[in-house]
Amino acid sequence: MKSMATPDPSATSKDEMERLEGELKKWKERVEKAEKAKAHLFLCKLSADEECVKAEEELIKLKDFQEKEHKNIIMSRDTHERELHALIEENAELKREIEKLKEDLAKCSSGLSRHGQIKKNVAEMKMKFSHMEEMKNDYADMNTHCVFGVTIKLPFRLNQNQALLTFEDEEVAQRLVKMGKHAVNLDSKIADVRVKPFTLEMGVKFELHVTISGKKINVSEVPELSIPEDWMRDKLELNFYKSEEGGGEVENVNYDKQSRTAVITFLRPGAANGLARCTKYPFFVNGRCYRLSVSPNTDVHLEKFQLYCGISKKTILLKRIEEMEDDEESVQDMIEIHFQKPSNSGGEIEKIKYVSKEVTWVWFEEDT
Repeated sequence: MKSMATPDPSATSKDEMERLEGELKKWKERVEKAEKAKAHLFLCKLSADEECVKAEEELIKLKDFQEKEHKNIIMSRDTHERELHALIEENAELKREIEKLKEDLAKCSSGLSRHGQIKKNVAEMKMKFSHMEEMKNDYADMNTHCVFGVTIKLPFRLNQNQALLTFEDEEVAQRLVKMGKHAVNLDSKIADVRVKPFTLEMGVKFELHVTISGKKINVSEVPELSIPEDWMRDKLELNFYKSEEGGGEVENVNYDKQSRTAVITFLRPGAANGLARCTKYPFFVNGRCYRLSVSPNTDVHLEKFQLYCGISKKTILLKRIEEMEDDEESVQDMIEIHFQKPSNSGGEIEKIKYVSKEVTWVWFEEDT
């Protein structure tokens, strides 16, 4: 009888250990690969997160840029619309000025008489006594000769939302004109105003020569009486011949019944000087006493008549001043404060005039 072989337990355990070690080694390799893959994926995730953050930042910047561009487009459009509106208003203003100049030209043309003289309504005049003239040829008549210097004030039309500023220093005004545009702070609101020089209408100056007659007087308010004109002349002559205020022998009486006036010419030089001081003079006729108005007889003529264009280099014109809720005086004060500051290229202001709603006229006098 054969006996069965029994396996060696030690040999079996050794083979199993070797197999298990091989399996462990394989799993370690797999775990190591998995860790590497995990690390790689983690790095990839970090990189992707960074790219995502960068993309979000770029998107935010792009949105901000688009919003700014949109605002700039709106502001630019509004600015262009305001400038276009201002240009339209300025163009309309220029057209009105052109029409006015055409009307003035037509009036001047119609004022030309057949003798070549110009008739023109002039503005307020500034008259200054110059001197007395000695006229040797008229000494026998004892006439008085006076000379006056006359200058017509120059008008300037100041339109709505405009201002005129006159500075003490001419250089300040010229510097502001060269700059052209100025940002003026009006009650926490920035207004872009334009500074421009301005031109005045034609000015006139001349010498006024006045001769006061020593032999003649003007009489007015002669009473209306039912007597012939020759009789009235005789009564006027007799009345002034007996005058206690001067007068004397009468050379001529030029009487106009329709206007109730007369010019009395005396024979003696200087006879009219005393009577010319009497504004009212008694006139006795038909038993009644009337009051005649007496005034000097004058001869007036012009000499050294000159036309000139007045330009004030110290004055500037502000245009395109935006309408404000404040009253004119407050806005005028804010404009004055701005242009007085040296930091705004300004200086001391002599005069300022601002108009918000209506058109007004400003008058300039020739510097003496």
